[in-house]
Amino acid sequence: MTRRVVVTDYNFADLQFERAAAAAEGADFVVAQCRDAGAVGTQLAGADVAVVQFAPVDAEAVAGMAPGGRLIRYGVGYNNIDVAAARASGREVAYVPDYCTDEVADHTATLALMLLRRIGQLDESLRAGRWNVLETAPSIRAPRDLLIGLLGLGRIGRATLARLAPFGFSFAVCDPMLSPSDAEALGVTLLDRAELIGSADLISLHLPLTAETRHVLDATALAGMKPGSMVVNTARGGLIDEAALAAALASGHLGGAALDVFETEPLPDNSPLRQAPGIILTPHAAWYSATALSRLQSLVADEISRALTGQAARRPVPHSTEPS
Repeated sequence: MTRRVVVTDYNFADLQFERAAAAAEGADFVVAQCRDAGAVGTQLAGADVAVVQFAPVDAEAVAGMAPGGRLIRYGVGYNNIDVAAARASGREVAYVPDYCTDEVADHTATLALMLLRRIGQLDESLRAGRWNVLETAPSIRAPRDLLIGLLGLGRIGRATLARLAPFGFSFAVCDPMLSPSDAEALGVTLLDRAELIGSADLISLHLPLTAETRHVLDATALAGMKPGSMVVNTARGGLIDEAALAAALASGHLGGAALDVFETEPLPDNSPLRQAPGIILTPHAAWYSATALSRLQSLVADEISRALTGQAARRPVPHSTEPS
């Protein structure tokens, strides 16, 4: 029987790398373009390889795949796939955590600097005909006087640290995988979550989204942040309670926020974040460069080849929780 490679959904210009990988092994290549759970299950029935971008793949869809089938996620996260169900049924899940590390770190550092230098407020004031930095942004402080808090210090967190360190900031990190000796070598202070949240002038999130990390910055945590402090999130939208964040910005408790990821994407028109003061919003763009896109598709094509030739995944989803 001819093997089947099914792409549930994608938003790229074409799938030439992926299609070529399937053709090289004599497999049928099916493009479904569906994001409804029921439709996904129908399309994956009997599939040997499933390539997924945003579509939800639940336990029922996993069970319908060919025995020993493999799921491949376009991207760093994999929250839309029931990984536990896949493992329990002997189906491997692969992802691509290393295709856009530099791009996300660049975007994160840029957003942090824009917030701290009050670029949004200064631009707005100039366009409104004002020319007075002391009036518009009197709270700008020098990097040497600021503490950046990193919640999670995985691949992207470390790359972000490397980009911001030359400015002269102090850094605190909360990451159970980071040893005191490693923290010392990196020049960061290890703090527990509550200590970091209560002391940082800006918090950058670099965590996976799990049951334990969902709404890690909820109303209580946001209230515990320093008055005037800020948040950057390029990791997972669900890490922040968006309504609570909008309220904290509107009240003036927080001095700003910059978000590239959201609980619901695209961001709904009625989201309170759209009207929140001091906020920078980008449309899940941190991952993107032309180079990163080509690398993502090439690496997924490689995973398709590996699956069809019986090789282990290059990057299987880890069993342990890892920061991003």
